[in-house]
Amino acid sequence: MRVYYYTRDGVVMAVDNVDLSMKQGETIGLVGESGSGKSTLGQAILRLVPPPGRIIGGKIIFDGLNLMKLSEEEMRRIRGKRISMVFQDPMTSLNPLMRIGDHIVETIMAHDNLTRKEAEEKAMKILEQVGIRSERFMDYPHQFSGGMRQRVGIALALALNPDLVIADEPTSSLDVIVQFQILDLMKKLKDLYGMGMILITHDISIVPGIADKVALMYAGQLVEFADVKSFFNEPLHPYGKALLESIPNIQYSDQKLKYIPGNPPDLINPPKGCRFSPRCPYATERCREEEPPTIMVGRRRLVKCFQY
Repeated sequence: MRVYYYTRDGVVMAVDNVDLSMKQGETIGLVGESGSGKSTLGQAILRLVPPPGRIIGGKIIFDGLNLMKLSEEEMRRIRGKRISMVFQDPMTSLNPLMRIGDHIVETIMAHDNLTRKEAEEKAMKILEQVGIRSERFMDYPHQFSGGMRQRVGIALALALNPDLVIADEPTSSLDVIVQFQILDLMKKLKDLYGMGMILITHDISIVPGIADKVALMYAGQLVEFADVKSFFNEPLHPYGKALLESIPNIQYSDQKLKYIPGNPPDLINPPKGCRFSPRCPYATERCREEEPPTIMVGRRRLVKCFQY
């Protein structure tokens, strides 16, 4: 998959030859710093990349169907019904002039052949599942807190019992306690419905509690892909190692705070060779001149690094 943004300053290579696969019912934690291409990849799966972005190459194979070959009308039948999305900021994804219940009823009636009354009954059940009382069915988005609005976003995503949910940083604007509640809710609903999930986040510490696998992105590229246990026990890519070392551990009072020096590269003019090489403590001259291939380590681990 390749997704580029065509701007006045140049072409931003937001997603550059990313290859990813998942099984039915599986959860992937898609992690990396801001600007690494995570959200763009999630939007590309649903063919919702905003202008001036364009999907310029690759395939999106979902249940044997190549989504890139579908018409816009055929994609509308897929979105929400089979693949849905929980957006980053519910205040911008919810219509401020529509009542909460109407958001969900409209989604249900657009895909299912139900009467208005049947759709309302279904919507109320979904809201109750995410912890919103039915008497709030007629309230507007501004009458809810950030955490409650995110619950509405989750209810919208689950309204039609999709096979796959893409959750784009669903806890980024919430406080720590509400973050935990939202993640716990999503995990329970995922298990209840048996759906797959792509959890997009820059907070790698939340991944072990919810995901089966980790997909690590850096500067528009997938640099490591592994199961959660293997990744957190022994990350292979230097970027993954640095990310884990930068997580503070409250068990050690004298722990020194570690960080990754430098900044992510400009994706209009990325560095030659490995894109992480300017910040990598293990970088060699070869890393600065050649782009490393993505190779298989063991049975199911992928890493983009010359060390292997």
